[in-house]
Amino acid sequence: MSSPASATYPAAGFEESPASLSRADTHEDVTPSEIAVGVIIGRSSEYFDFFVFGIACVLVFPSFLFPFLSRLDGTLMAFALLAVAFVVRPVGTAISMAIQRRWGRGTKLTIALFLLGVCTVGMAFLPGYKDAGLTAVVALLILRIGQGLALGGSWDGLPSLLAMSAPKERRGWFAMIGQLGAPVGFVLAAGLFAYLYSSLSVQEFLAWGWRYPFFVAFAVNVVALFARLRLVVGQSYAELLQERELQPVPVSRVIRDEGSNVVLGAFAALASFALFHLVTVFPLSWITLYSDQPVTQILGVQIVGAFLAAGAIMVSGWLSDHLGRRKLLGGMAVLIGVFSFMAPVLLNSGEVGSTMFLLLGFVLLGLSYGQASGTVTANFSPQYRYTGAALSADLAWIIGAAFAPLVALYLSAQFGLLAVTVYLLSGVACTLGALNLNRRMERRDR
Repeated sequence: MSSPASATYPAAGFEESPASLSRADTHEDVTPSEIAVGVIIGRSSEYFDFFVFGIACVLVFPSFLFPFLSRLDGTLMAFALLAVAFVVRPVGTAISMAIQRRWGRGTKLTIALFLLGVCTVGMAFLPGYKDAGLTAVVALLILRIGQGLALGGSWDGLPSLLAMSAPKERRGWFAMIGQLGAPVGFVLAAGLFAYLYSSLSVQEFLAWGWRYPFFVAFAVNVVALFARLRLVVGQSYAELLQERELQPVPVSRVIRDEGSNVVLGAFAALASFALFHLVTVFPLSWITLYSDQPVTQILGVQIVGAFLAAGAIMVSGWLSDHLGRRKLLGGMAVLIGVFSFMAPVLLNSGEVGSTMFLLLGFVLLGLSYGQASGTVTANFSPQYRYTGAALSADLAWIIGAAFAPLVALYLSAQFGLLAVTVYLLSGVACTLGALNLNRRMERRDR
């Protein structure tokens, strides 16, 4: 499942006086509803790409590309390829920021989504190991690197603009809108794979059926590109971004001047990012490897969980506006810590236990991930917020989520499911530590 920017990291939580997007005197053609639609469409398409690849890492690539390995080792190799896109994503961010400064946001976004679409549809034409040997693996690696570079360039500033323009008492609600793309993308990807897996024989699915979701992902990207360009190239949108200083600056300057804020922003949401893969991709691999549950049944439960996560994301907006984003994230980190101790027991308790693990995990993910964006972005100086938010998201994905399925599956296979507990607790400790440090920094600066 690629991610995705783009797991969003909107620059929410600022203390400037908000301005409405619908002011008829200067920006009458840009409305909050239009931007919200653009945000959801854009993020849903990116997450759809991400989850299509992630699910294929479990159901397709182990036997398609690594038939010479055991099923477990083949899945681990596929998860290593999954992580590659997250590792190169900051490089894509740096390149895209340079492109935007020279040729504009519309050009940058077109190049990024075109590259993403080409790499995604290229995977649909990928030959198997039996036909091309290790060349097939290398080809997928190159395409995956392209996806990572493209995701780094897909940051358009729409979530930041939406969150910054919201009334102060509703910033939590507007901040969660972009995060709805995750469950939407998962439902579409998992539903498509479940349908194909149940409708075809295993031989047909592995021969050609799995390729269809990658073609669909290309079509979705085309729709998302035009939906986002309609806003991005508009004069009113550009003026709003300029007004709020949401403009790119060189990545080297951000790291040099405010690198500590980039790191702090990444660690503040790490518990949520760690949980992200451990309730989506990892359990699909673990349950299919170590139980007799049908694949379609597992995906069905996860689809139900994704709907619950969508509802929880919306609830997180309301809770954030009433309790505060930092308190909500801190409280959710503690609950994720409690959940981590339940994980080994539930996953070892048959179908009922695994179902409870998935549903509870998705609810916790929705409540925490819904407000994981822009937790401490207000620490950035105004001119660094646009690029700093993107870099914080990139770093959070690398540390918290990129290697989660690989590490969790390997350690669980070697030492038992207690490894899942340890992994989640490490994310919880990072989140609580970063939130505490941020609170101290704010007190010191007053």
